[in-house]
Amino acid sequence: MVGGGMAGLAAAYYLQRAAEVAGRPVQVVLFESDRRLGGKVRSVQSGPYRLEGGPDAVVRYKPWFLDLVRELGLEGEVVGTTPAKPAALIFKGGRGYPLPEGLNVVIPSRFGPLVRTPLLSPAGKLRAALDLFLPRGPEGDEPFGAFVQRRLGREVWDNLAAPLTGGIYGGDPYELSTLAAFPMLKELEAKNRSLILGSLRAMRRRQGSREGGSLFASLQGGLGRVVEAVTRAADRVDWRLGAPVERLEHHEGRWQLFGPWGTEGFDALVLAVPARVAGELLGPLDPELAAPLREIPYGDTATVTLAFDRSRFPEVVGHGVLVAAGEGTRARGFTWLSRKWTGRAPEDKLLVRAYFSGAGAGLDEKGLVDAARSDLERIVGPIPDHEAAWTYRWKAGMPQYTVGHLDRVRRIEAAPSRWPGLELIGAAYRGVGLPEVVRDGRDAAARTLEHLSREP
Repeated sequence: MVGGGMAGLAAAYYLQRAAEVAGRPVQVVLFESDRRLGGKVRSVQSGPYRLEGGPDAVVRYKPWFLDLVRELGLEGEVVGTTPAKPAALIFKGGRGYPLPEGLNVVIPSRFGPLVRTPLLSPAGKLRAALDLFLPRGPEGDEPFGAFVQRRLGREVWDNLAAPLTGGIYGGDPYELSTLAAFPMLKELEAKNRSLILGSLRAMRRRQGSREGGSLFASLQGGLGRVVEAVTRAADRVDWRLGAPVERLEHHEGRWQLFGPWGTEGFDALVLAVPARVAGELLGPLDPELAAPLREIPYGDTATVTLAFDRSRFPEVVGHGVLVAAGEGTRARGFTWLSRKWTGRAPEDKLLVRAYFSGAGAGLDEKGLVDAARSDLERIVGPIPDHEAAWTYRWKAGMPQYTVGHLDRVRRIEAAPSRWPGLELIGAAYRGVGLPEVVRDGRDAAARTLEHLSREP
């Protein structure tokens, strides 16, 4: 296996476990170019502060990450977000407005909050209501921004959908593939015609199903606890840190890996690396496979976490604030980390995390901190000096699911017919969230064991 992010870790863990259950001896070796495992999952304990450099939560309705948590014996550490109403604000026109209640992804599913929200003008609300009468749109893919504007209008896009999705996928949310990133919304339109009516029905079915009363979950010690637990549980895996793979060869059904550490041969290969890296490795062997891998674009992301004296910081509500389109900030939004999660900072301190993507994430560390402070002051007013700062930058760290993504993935998934025993997994293909990449690793492990079981 190549790549020690969450997808590679899950694949290694599930392959060892499945091999043990099947009674088949399998030696798993995982190569990671970095000196640490976990990829963007990076929980940090710095003095009295506990923070996340990368993702800080998973959604409960996608069960695969929490299934892994339970298998690792960490279920008792699962925590939900603190109760908050409103949960978040949208910053627009120099003010913060509560996020309307009852959103299904980004689609209003309750008429009352939609009518009352100051985020939409009277004309914007009437335009959104036209969704109730508009015919179904085309079945094919389209940019997500075009999809939302076609159904609900420009204001819903600028003031609700764009800020909500920009923080998930980074880059330009307008250009996202609707079929790849939000297939459930295309399905809502196909089945119900109206997104609002379809969302209303979906939310009614989902009522009462949220475990622990919270949509999001984390662990008391941070998501990095899963990385630690996987490496302990997968105790027969040979973890090779600081071991980049620079070249691949394939001879008589076996993969030969080359790096500054030497060369080694294997019966199966799981590439859990960014798509562009997989394309570089596989290009000399299979240009047809490398082409769609290289076509998947990536965007930069970064986070800045600042610690403040809570008594000197302006009063804030909810878990954070997202920024509407066109407001001119470099940060996509802010999370009040120590309000969102318990145990992240002393009671008299406040942890604030800023999220950057696209051009804003290209600043150096000082530039990111300065931008975070400047944007924060625009939103909450004058702020005191911060007592500590932590910055994490992910160059080309977020795959962009642009229109045509599903076709690219179909071309990539045809590879096993030409290269038995090869698996390509990770956030670039079938979902960017931690639950999806864990599922990817689990499924790849099952296919890999099946392949090895056919080997003589």
